[in-house]
Amino acid sequence: MPKILFTHSFFYKLDPKQWSFQQPYPPLGTLLAAAVARDQGFEVSLFDSNLSSSPEKIIPVLQHIKPEFVIIYDDGFNYLTKMCLTVMREAAFTMASLAKESGSTVIICSSDASDHYEKYFQHGVDYVIRGEGEETLQELLNALDKNESVEKIAGLVFKRDQETILASSRPVMRRLDELPMPAWDLVDMDAYRKIWMRHHGYFSLNLATTRGCPYKCNWCAKPIYGNRYNSRSPQKVVDEIEFLIKNYGPEHFWMCDDIFGLKPGWIQLFNEEVKKRNLIFRYKIQSRVDLLQEESTIASLAESGCE
Repeated sequence: MPKILFTHSFFYKLDPKQWSFQQPYPPLGTLLAAAVARDQGFEVSLFDSNLSSSPEKIIPVLQHIKPEFVIIYDDGFNYLTKMCLTVMREAAFTMASLAKESGSTVIICSSDASDHYEKYFQHGVDYVIRGEGEETLQELLNALDKNESVEKIAGLVFKRDQETILASSRPVMRRLDELPMPAWDLVDMDAYRKIWMRHHGYFSLNLATTRGCPYKCNWCAKPIYGNRYNSRSPQKVVDEIEFLIKNYGPEHFWMCDDIFGLKPGWIQLFNEEVKKRNLIFRYKIQSRVDLLQEESTIASLAESGCE
């Protein structure tokens, strides 16, 4: 099967404010996309730009792996990548151009590319995935591998004879439990752990329990998951927490949902599952104060480790 190199366009070191906090998290959305591709039988690898110093660092990786496909898949779960940071856009342009020069087919999925795909076509990108990307990516890779037409793949934008072909939008996913666990094994966990331990004395990892948000705050970027709200089951979330604790030893998690535990009863079921497995960890969430008025919700958050 073809080789795929996954990467993304966020560089903590190019964002001085964020780098000063010394709280880097692995690119969760990128890892999930890599897991989807691997489940299809593709050979996947990762250039994790998070802790790298420049986009040119991808050059030796391209030379070593010689991937048929380079996929710049930004972490849509991280609010940092939802901002239009010009320096990160330029980094994506550079990596796309370098990948194209190396002979790879270049695919990108990001908030910025969803809105400004024409700019990315000017820098070597062959295909832009608009919005939520896993299903579109899966269909695209299989079509390209079999040399089949891609014209009817929902969520895709590409050029054909200088004409931009904009396919229909893809509905957001509802059955999130059907997705594989992110490809955590591709990450250099020791590099992240060392930074956290040196500056904070504990190790934190990120995970997502939901996608989307039903509210319409006018400052929020919604080009990926839209206004629908879909949840993973508490059991699946705790499966991942248990896996991460056993394999990588985090003591703390950032639940990077736009809004955590909105589904009635979800937090209570999550707490029961955590206690059933005797898991001990701390975590932080984003929510709305007006959604946390029920006493059992506050108690369940506290009991399950929320700070």
